[in-house]
This record gives sequence, C-alpha cells and structure tokens, in this order.
Amino acid sequence: MARSRRTPEDRLTLTVEPPGGVRLDAYLAARLHTFSRSRLQALIAGGLVAVNGTVRRASRRVRPGDVISVTVPPPEPSDLTPEPLALDVIYEDGDILVIHKPAGLTVHPGAGRPGGTLVNAIIARNPDLRGVGGVLRPGIVHRLDKDTSGLLVVAKHDAALRALQAQIAARSVSRRYLALVHGTVAPEQGMVDAPIGRHPVHRKRRAVVPGGRRAVTHYRVLERFGEYTLIEASLETGRTHQIRVHMAHIGHPVAGDPVYGWRRNAVGLERQALHAYRLAFDHPGTGERVGFEAPLPEDLTAALERLRTGAEG
Repeated sequence: MARSRRTPEDRLTLTVEPPGGVRLDAYLAARLHTFSRSRLQALIAGGLVAVNGTVRRASRRVRPGDVISVTVPPPEPSDLTPEPLALDVIYEDGDILVIHKPAGLTVHPGAGRPGGTLVNAIIARNPDLRGVGGVLRPGIVHRLDKDTSGLLVVAKHDAALRALQAQIAARSVSRRYLALVHGTVAPEQGMVDAPIGRHPVHRKRRAVVPGGRRAVTHYRVLERFGEYTLIEASLETGRTHQIRVHMAHIGHPVAGDPVYGWRRNAVGLERQALHAYRLAFDHPGTGERVGFEAPLPEDLTAALERLRTGAEG
C-alpha cells in the first residue's frame, strides 16, 4: 500500500508502506495506474523521480517508509509542423542523415517550444521520417544542447534507429568535441568519472551528485592561451550537459557557458565554446565504420584567433 498526494508543483508524492522490497519502477507501475511502466522508467532515467530526496535508478529496491517524489513535466505538443529551415547536411543515404547543427538551434520541440527546431526542419525535408522512433523526436539518435554546434546522426527508418541506439548503449559511437575552457588544464590528458543527476535546487540544471547516473568524460589538451585552454573531449557516456558539468566540476568551466560557467568572458562569445567536431559509428545499413568531421564555426574560430593574437602580442 502507499499513500499519495498531489502538490502544487505538479509533483506526486508517495510514502511506501510494508512490505516493500520491489524495484522502484515496478513499485511505481503498480501504484500509478495512469502511467505506463516505460513512461515511469523514462521519468526515472530523466532524473524526475527521487527517493528520500535523492535521484535513484529504476532497479533500486524500495523500503517501507521511503518517500518517493515523481515530478510530472507538462505535456508535450502532439504533432509536428514541417518548417523549411536551412539544414547543413554533411551526408545522406537511404539509412541516415548526418547534420551539422548550428548553435542556437534546439534539436526537438518541448514544453514552451512547439516549433523552430531541427526536427521541424528535418520533417519538412524528409516527410517519411514522421513516426520513426516517436512523434516528437523522429529519427533522433542523440542530442546536442541548443547552443552547442556540431554533428548529429539521424536515422531514416526504424531499423537504422534501433541499430544506432544499440551502438550508443554499447558505447561504440565515437563523439569528440572541441571545447575552450577557463584556466590551465592539467595534466595534459585525463578522465572525469563523476555521477551526474538533476541539480538538487535548480531543477533545470544538472550537477555531479551522489546517486546520479555514471558519467565519464575523457579529455586532452590541444592548445594553451594563458587563462584559457583548448581541449578535445570525448564521451564514454552521454548524460545531459555532461562535458559542461564535468569541466565545471574540475574547475575549468566551458568559456561562454551561461549556466555552468563564470561571468568573466574575455573572448566575446555569446554561447558556450563547445563544438561536436567528430562523429564515427558503424553504418546501420552496411556495417562499415564511417566517420565525419565538421569545421569550427566562425564565432569559435574568431575567439581562438583573438586568443592567439593576444598570446603572440
């Protein structure tokens, strides 16, 4: 049995009563009949379910007396409107699209943003992608933050989507980023292995928190500019805001980052200096290993040139 109530913040709170001992996702599915188990698992994976104030995994066993809070996000729009926005398509065949996303473009619609996204543009260009893997995220295999530029692969049919998602899960997709960060990064290369979950106070942010999902970022120094360092970062896992959170956690936030960075920004950037420049995976149709690169956008190139000029002077 469980007692439950709705709070004004649209959060469902349950207190576990004996006997307990079952998985968190199974317990919620048995108690919250208006939610499917897959929906509840998605809420848990998204950091929207906490046990005694701490975000937990779906496999966590609940105990009598545990207080479970489930934050229910507002409903998303039910359909997509095709919008003929310009797309920089790096590669396309019958199975995939590889797109160079500019900074400032959101990947898919959500609460408060029904249109003007990459997905709206993709649907206008490729109407057959409707429904591939979901209504609001057709063909989307992985995401980039709105103000992060760089490469994305989009699946053009369900079989390709499943194959690419399996590679993401197996960590065989190579995703490399260029990031300009504050400070002098040392050593020359390293790894950040720190769990990431929803920030305990600022719910739209992520943070390194006990009980968060395992997150691993590898980095190596490419160039130094006194108060800044250019690094290459590669993802072993793919948590929301992972590189931004990890670099801030070790004292080297990404330059220009308005959320996790410092107010001081001597390079004149209006967004975080983060660019997904290399992407490699096994082609879902042929099985061949394929790789793609996207050059630095003009704003990041100009920022690096200003730093180089200053260093030379």
